[in-house]
Amino acid sequence: MPTSSTIANTVLRKKKELSKLQSDKASEIKKVADLEKKITFARKSILRTKNSSTIQSKTREIERYNTQLSKVSQKISGIEKKIAQKSTEISAEESKLHREESREIKKRMEFEKKQLSEIENMQVSISKHEQLHHQTQTEIAELKNIPEKITVLFIASNPLDSHPLRLDEEAREIETKIRQSEYRNSIEFVTKWAARPLDILQGINEINPTIIHFSGHGSDEDQLVLQDNAGNAKFVSKEAIVQSMVTTSDDIKLVFFNTCFSYNQAYSVTEYLDAAIGMNTSIGDEAARVFSAQFYSALGFGYSVEKAFKQAKAALMLEGIEEENTPELYGKEGIDLKKLILVKP
Repeated sequence: MPTSSTIANTVLRKKKELSKLQSDKASEIKKVADLEKKITFARKSILRTKNSSTIQSKTREIERYNTQLSKVSQKISGIEKKIAQKSTEISAEESKLHREESREIKKRMEFEKKQLSEIENMQVSISKHEQLHHQTQTEIAELKNIPEKITVLFIASNPLDSHPLRLDEEAREIETKIRQSEYRNSIEFVTKWAARPLDILQGINEINPTIIHFSGHGSDEDQLVLQDNAGNAKFVSKEAIVQSMVTTSDDIKLVFFNTCFSYNQAYSVTEYLDAAIGMNTSIGDEAARVFSAQFYSALGFGYSVEKAFKQAKAALMLEGIEEENTPELYGKEGIDLKKLILVKP
């Protein structure tokens, strides 16, 4: 029978395989965006010319791109099936790990009980008996205090007609920092790419996250910039975002707007949610990546939301990125952000 450490290694290996599949999916999604951009360009070229030869050439290009797009979509579908299967395998292994840990604890307790009986037969002092009993009870209490698992939903959007951002680098850095944290097994990081407005509701309904992280563009009119069906920018109002938060999951504790000019959005959602982070002006790619990665790293070490926020600002200063005053942290009235711990050790 495999030991708990063996099963734990299996879980870790499968999670690495899952991370690889998610990375592969992200790469294929990027191909989709590139092909759609080429199709759009070819269609515009047709509209600009009356030359039949050029029209025929561009039409053939569109057909070829559509064929490639179909193949990539099929590949993404296959990867998604593998991701679902791998997630099921991980869940099964984690259940197996829990059962094996319980069995080992029971076996150890039975052994300690036998030892205690032998000590009592040898007329060991009552004080020694009480000390061992107290130690056993303490160990049981610690084992019961397993950190609850939280899910971070990373919603990313970089429309074709907007300035390109390195959102994949931000997601990769966050995942790395979470894996390096002490309570990494208590945090699940799920990404949603090329997000459209309705993907917000769909993602929340599917995943029921504890944290929602928006990464991409924002406007100076309190709007979040997502994508329409053609991959171009589509603006979502602050009111729509707030409504989406309050009409879906009761488990959302924090919304992280890693987008420009998002402080009003963050402030507004805290009327209903415990905490939110927004930007009081535009924020650079590198600053967004460093700040968010360190924030989740600190959460993964069991620190409060406020302490994680302060550490993230310190990370910007340590890297020499002079944007530490851009992020703003807001809390719901009556919530002490110093005591708001999302990953409990």
